[in-house]
Amino acid sequence: MSHPDFELYDNVGRDADQIAAARYGIATERDLLRWARRDAEPFLAEHPLPDTPLPSPDLAPYHEALAAAETPAQASAVTQHLLDAAEPVFQAISDYLLSAARWRGQNRGAEPQSPPKMLMTAASRSLDVLALAHRADLAILRAAYDPAPAPKARAVPRPARSGFPRRRRTPLLPDRPPAGNQRPSEATCPHALSSHAPSGPASAAYTSITTATPVAVSRCSSPLTSTASQETSTP
Repeated sequence: MSHPDFELYDNVGRDADQIAAARYGIATERDLLRWARRDAEPFLAEHPLPDTPLPSPDLAPYHEALAAAETPAQASAVTQHLLDAAEPVFQAISDYLLSAARWRGQNRGAEPQSPPKMLMTAASRSLDVLALAHRADLAILRAAYDPAPAPKARAVPRPARSGFPRRRRTPLLPDRPPAGNQRPSEATCPHALSSHAPSGPASAAYTSITTATPVAVSRCSSPLTSTASQETSTP
C-alpha cells in the first residue's frame, strides 16, 4: 500500500475486517475513515459542522398514547400522527443523499451498481420507511372497517377426461337394402325374372319362349335352383 500509516494486522485480537485486510493486503473500513478524516481536517476548519448528533425526538407521548389505545382506529390515529411529524426529517435525509449522488455530476453515465447509483437508491429507500408503515396501517383499518367477504365454497371438480378421443360407435348396417319403390316380390327376391326380361322387339319372343317351356320356376329361387328344376322337369 502507498499510504504511510497502513498496517498489516495479525489474527490475535482482530475482527473479521482486519483479518481479511491482512490476508488480501487491503485497508480496513476504519482505516479508510481515519484517513479521510485526517485529510479533511483543513476543509472542516473552514466549514465547521456540529459535533453533536441531531437531537432525538421525544416520542414518549406517542408511546403512552399507543399503550392506551384499545381500537384499531385509536392506534391508527397515533401512528399517522407520528408519520406526519417524522416526514420532514426523512425527506431532508433523502434530499441530502440525492445531492451526494449528484455531486460533481458523478451520477451521469454511472453503472447500476456504482456508488452514485447506490446513493440514489438509498435516497429513495429512506422514504420507503414511511410508505411501508402507512400501508401497514391502512391494512389494519381495512380489516376492521372493510373486511374481505368469506370465500364461497368451491364445487368438487369433476374428474378430468383422458386426452384420447372417444371412439364413435359404427352404426349397424341392415341385413338387406330397403325396399324403396319396388314391389314386395322384387324387394325380397334379387333374382326376379322380370329384371332380366328384354325390352323392345325381343320382348314378344322372350315371352313365347318362357310360356312355351313347361318349367315351373319360382320367382324367388336362385339361378342354381332354377337350373336344377329345369333338368329334373325336362323329359
